[in-house]
Amino acid sequence: MIVGTAGHIDHGKTTLVHALTGVDTDRLAAEKLRGISIELGYAYQPLPGGGVLGFVDVPGHERFIHTMLAGAAGIDFALLVVAADDGVMPQTREHLNILHLLGIERGVVALTKIDRAEPGRLAEVERDLQQLLAETALAGIPIFPVSAPDGQGIDALRTHLHEAAQAMPSTTTDGGFRLAVDRSFTLKGAGTIVTGTVFAGSVQVGDDLMVTPSGRPVRLRSLHVMNRPAQWGQAGQRCALNLHGAGKDEIARGDWIAAPRLHAPTARFDVQLTLSPQAPAALAHWAPVHLHLGAAHVMARVALLEGERLSPGGSMLAQLVTDRPIGALHGDRFILRDADARHTIGGGKVLDPDAPARKRKTPQRLAELAALDLADTSQRLHQLLTLRGLDLDRLAIHWNDKDPAAHLPIDSTLVRAGHVTWAFSAAHWTSLQDKLHTDLAAFHERFPDELGPDATRARRMFLPALPAAAFAALTDTLLATGVLRRSGPWLHLPTHSVALSREEDALYQRILPWLEEGAFDPPWVRDLARRAGCNEASMRRLLQKQARQGKLYQVVRDLFYLPDSVAQLATLVQELEHMNGETRAAEFRDRSGLSRKRAVQVLEFFDRVGYTRRVREAHRLRNVDLFGRMNHAA
Repeated sequence: MIVGTAGHIDHGKTTLVHALTGVDTDRLAAEKLRGISIELGYAYQPLPGGGVLGFVDVPGHERFIHTMLAGAAGIDFALLVVAADDGVMPQTREHLNILHLLGIERGVVALTKIDRAEPGRLAEVERDLQQLLAETALAGIPIFPVSAPDGQGIDALRTHLHEAAQAMPSTTTDGGFRLAVDRSFTLKGAGTIVTGTVFAGSVQVGDDLMVTPSGRPVRLRSLHVMNRPAQWGQAGQRCALNLHGAGKDEIARGDWIAAPRLHAPTARFDVQLTLSPQAPAALAHWAPVHLHLGAAHVMARVALLEGERLSPGGSMLAQLVTDRPIGALHGDRFILRDADARHTIGGGKVLDPDAPARKRKTPQRLAELAALDLADTSQRLHQLLTLRGLDLDRLAIHWNDKDPAAHLPIDSTLVRAGHVTWAFSAAHWTSLQDKLHTDLAAFHERFPDELGPDATRARRMFLPALPAAAFAALTDTLLATGVLRRSGPWLHLPTHSVALSREEDALYQRILPWLEEGAFDPPWVRDLARRAGCNEASMRRLLQKQARQGKLYQVVRDLFYLPDSVAQLATLVQELEHMNGETRAAEFRDRSGLSRKRAVQVLEFFDRVGYTRRVREAHRLRNVDLFGRMNHAA
């Protein structure tokens, strides 16, 4: 169990920890000289039944609230320290407010310096504390009167802490490893050391890890757990990691050391936000704030999603937009302070760490966020599936859940799209199939001279909210069952076709040899029309009609290629990709014998239809089977 102190300056937090553990947590010369804590301090005490009790001692001065927040992240148990002579003071209230906003529900009050107060004063302060605690998550926690210098009450408090540690539920090690860095330094002979609290998962010596948000890969050389050498550490423990691959200046307080798969830095995430009743004013939309999450401290803007203002004591869905990326996952707690860093104004928890910049206030989106706020994973998934399909690989990262599929309702439909697994409710998946079929039938009725839209256009017209990979899986399902057909790039119902008239067919048979002769450099529409003795408009309509049936490809306006020629050019791209890892216009020009302008036009066509993708000045293969599949369908 990790115990975090809290309380006003000079109320005896450090002295109390020393009395409980024998460890002086003030390690800096400036702290000893001034007699106040400036940085986080740490102490550890073995428990009688095995295990270790860890203490994080935080500074109490209002100027060091940001340091206190870094230490409070990840604690299990609050040790609120209040001096009997002073009673409740400003930082008593602010620290308690922070603990409440962080969701800390287990703790104890140490009423210190009882040797300086009369019995009547002790009773008065206890009443004030009970009243103060009553509106927080720590309501009803016990109060222990103590005097550290002469040891009064110390044994009783220590016994209570030990019993609380023994009674604490075992921490699950599910999910990937995450440690919030609160300190980074170099140790002679060892190298870079970082310390922090493990939020999730487990780690062992030799593991490959990642620094978030920088993305720097590191490896765990050695490990101390709760101040003891170890081979393995887990959630709920304080650990010191000896890392290979990064200098101490390349890892800072606020970074995360995490399993590589969890590296997903974000600068925009949706949250459930509560404004503290003690906040000095309402919070306006797009207000600047100081954000504290884990051990990180960044500036952010608050985009309110359910109104223009949030009153003290109220809660609302919101989006936080930070001035630089940080590590954040679903369920992480955070604290907000005002722009001047004078008041703790609120806090909450992360719902979606990868929030959209647009359409963030739609009824659909707000319903999704309400579902994401459900604590039970199975209920959360069930509710989300009534709204949309789910990318399970994305959820595995955002929720730090290695197998979210294990929590799905039994009637869910799993769809493999490329390297991504999607989940849909059975009813939703069926409704998507029905909608695509119905919309395609309407398309045929409206555009009888077109064979059908290509997949990109169909998704944009019929199911724009469905991700491309899921739409591809949907069409594959309908193609496999014969509900749809694909001719070239075009999707259509099996009952729909576009036939040439007798005159059009005769003209096409006449020009077909000329297109075959042209191969990689076919004639333009104007040249075909002049040679055939017809007007350009008629020739253009004929070629476009054939293109809609997958019999031709329109590479640019008025330039049409036969499928065999396109397939051969596509093969050249594959060969260049195999040789060079990419295709550049100059190499493609030389390989194909085309002019540079024509080579660029063909490569841009390949990008447009999804065969390749543009990467700076080069083109990389995207769908190697595209033209083989299209030509087979045609």
